[in-house]
Amino acid sequence: MSRRIQTGRVQALGAGPADTYFDKVVKYIPADIVGAWIAVTGLIAGATEVPPAALYWVVFAAATVLTPIWTWRQTQEGGKPLAWTQIGIATGAFVVWVFALGGPFASLDFYSPLYGSLLLIFYTLVVGLVNPPEG
Repeated sequence: MSRRIQTGRVQALGAGPADTYFDKVVKYIPADIVGAWIAVTGLIAGATEVPPAALYWVVFAAATVLTPIWTWRQTQEGGKPLAWTQIGIATGAFVVWVFALGGPFASLDFYSPLYGSLLLIFYTLVVGLVNPPEG
């Protein structure tokens, strides 16, 4: 299964079936990057020789930069334009997941796990409704 979202327009051209709502939700969430984030935060939590708050922010920034590059690589298909919409939504999804899990945001005064959880639920429900124009 390709990581690139296939729209109804692609199906009309005979290139395969269009992705369903569920398919789009799965493809919009960069599960491999989120999984790497969870593993890295476990390593940071176990480290005693570094200040965790600063390291969380550095790793978060690096992973936020890596996410669009990773998504771009995963969605490349010959003869098709860049999947800008999917790249943007996947990057946003990574940020929302990190916010929901706490990560560096937990060190901020306004942060509450409730806010992260609510944002994650609504973001995930809404992005599945987006049909990328790049097809």
